[in-house]
Amino acid sequence: MGDIFVAKKLDGQKAGFGTVATHAGKEVNETHAHVQPIYQSSTYWFDSVESGQAIWKEERDGYIYGRLSNPNTDATAAAIAALEGKNLTQQPYGLMCGSGMAAISTVILPMVNAGDTIVSQQAIYGYSYNLFAYHLKEKGVRHVVFDGPNLDDLERVLSEAENVKVVYIETPVNPTMALTDICGVVERAQAVGARVVIDNTFATPYLQRPLEMGVDVGIHSTTKYLSGHGQVVGGAIITPHEDLYRLFRTALFHYGGVAGPMDAWLTLLGLRTLHVRMERHCENAMAVAQFLEAHPAVKRVYYPGLKSFGQHELAKRQMDDFGAMLSFELQGGYAAGARLMNRVQLCELAVSLGTVDTLIQHPASMTHFRLSPEDRAAMGIGEGLVRLSVGIEDVQDIIADLEQGLME
Repeated sequence: MGDIFVAKKLDGQKAGFGTVATHAGKEVNETHAHVQPIYQSSTYWFDSVESGQAIWKEERDGYIYGRLSNPNTDATAAAIAALEGKNLTQQPYGLMCGSGMAAISTVILPMVNAGDTIVSQQAIYGYSYNLFAYHLKEKGVRHVVFDGPNLDDLERVLSEAENVKVVYIETPVNPTMALTDICGVVERAQAVGARVVIDNTFATPYLQRPLEMGVDVGIHSTTKYLSGHGQVVGGAIITPHEDLYRLFRTALFHYGGVAGPMDAWLTLLGLRTLHVRMERHCENAMAVAQFLEAHPAVKRVYYPGLKSFGQHELAKRQMDDFGAMLSFELQGGYAAGARLMNRVQLCELAVSLGTVDTLIQHPASMTHFRLSPEDRAAMGIGEGLVRLSVGIEDVQDIIADLEQGLME
């Protein structure tokens, strides 16, 4: 795969992350275009019956139909795989999907059958939870949860559950930024023969490469940091295992959740600056977290880079930096959170994350408003909790906006 789509041969173990991000996925093409063209075509013609049949049989490389694959999706998938497996001896396999949930569905649905069990953290992305707890339950698949940071609880669940096929984690988790010990999860899942799947959207390969820690499948919402500019909806699947890659690719063909060429092209364009953006994102987030920690209106800040963060040492072990996502609890509860949302001017009041501008939201009045205060509390979401996706603006302007918004 890589030889077809990488114009400059890179040794992933020797090249730096930024070099891989800048060059991986470059396609060899007849025009030698410096930037990959957008292949906005639904179908592809064959030279002959024989050549078409060879492509169908996978005896030679080529394209058939846009729902199956296209050069843009393959190039972008190869680039993300190169970043996720930068220090692996062999580059992993990659697939591009039309959304993060398309990626999650394409991975999970073919891995489980009636009578099987999925184990996940209690706190995961809401639609992922709904897929496991409601949709798959109707198909006879059990869903059991554990307390993400608590490996003893995972051990208990794995010892009690039957036919565990998948252990599914997110770290850091939304919106409390709690971490899960990836190596600890892998060790316990392997002991019962389960595969480990991780949503690595928050961290990106710049901060955290779970496949290098033994994780079987990495999933991304490429909508976020990988594309980075808020104009794409997409997802990615990365695995070092050929059997899983073929399983997921077949599922993707059948479910039809492949990414379009324009979205894939824009994502690849975003990847070229991932390392530069993430460095600034992380630098700004640390400064904002330190400002908030010292502010009298703030009860507590949840950011892995702070020494006060309960899992700071774990963050240092499994992450290269601490990310751009943080949350903080306001002293004034729900009213204070809603008031801050209405006062900010530079920070954009919006869901999602990972864009170059700073996004802010109040889960209790926005994304989690349908839950009772008791249910929110059980998930670690206080009434005054605010989530920030820190952008790459001049950090003093972000801080100034928060400061005026927090004024009594």
